[in-house]
Amino acid sequence: MTFPPNLAGADSAAAHPLELWKPVLLRALAALAFGAVTIFWSTPSELGMGVAGGLYLLATGAVLFWGIPPAGLRRDAQPGRILSAAASILIGAGLTLMILPGSLLFAVIAALGIGLLAAAELYFGLRFRRRHVLARDWLTSGVIGLGTAIALSFFVSLGPHALLGVAGGGAIISGVLWILAGLSLRHDALKGAEKAVN
Repeated sequence: MTFPPNLAGADSAAAHPLELWKPVLLRALAALAFGAVTIFWSTPSELGMGVAGGLYLLATGAVLFWGIPPAGLRRDAQPGRILSAAASILIGAGLTLMILPGSLLFAVIAALGIGLLAAAELYFGLRFRRRHVLARDWLTSGVIGLGTAIALSFFVSLGPHALLGVAGGGAIISGVLWILAGLSLRHDALKGAEKAVN
């Protein structure tokens, strides 16, 4: 895997290969942990759904916010501001779900947070195509996120178990994607560090 030269201006992004794998793997672990909860929780209440979904969105938003510099995005340039906004919206959505439980609210707020992040990722994937190591992953994650956000609206009447199943299914698929990306980045970072030593 090759990394582009440092192009961290407003129209470009360069990843920091030695650190990028950490937020990517943490995002994957948050998604997979939430997905596992949704699989094994057979009768969640609306409050439980709100807390579980809220914690997932909160954790994902926090990891995304932390991962902006390692992804080569400057917080004061447009791409960094877009990802900061998406991360902040996820954090706010997560807190809202934990405070105000309810099936309809969960579907609307979770779909809003996941959908806006998905739109941002699609934008990054297209804008940095062939110029950023995460471009393909952003595109794929964006499609998964949009599909999850749209699907949530069709399951409101089926209650917490169905809504958690939809959100958890999307989380598992994206978690697998991000764990593969994170492990690949970690492998390349370790290989690069070994070459630097030798």
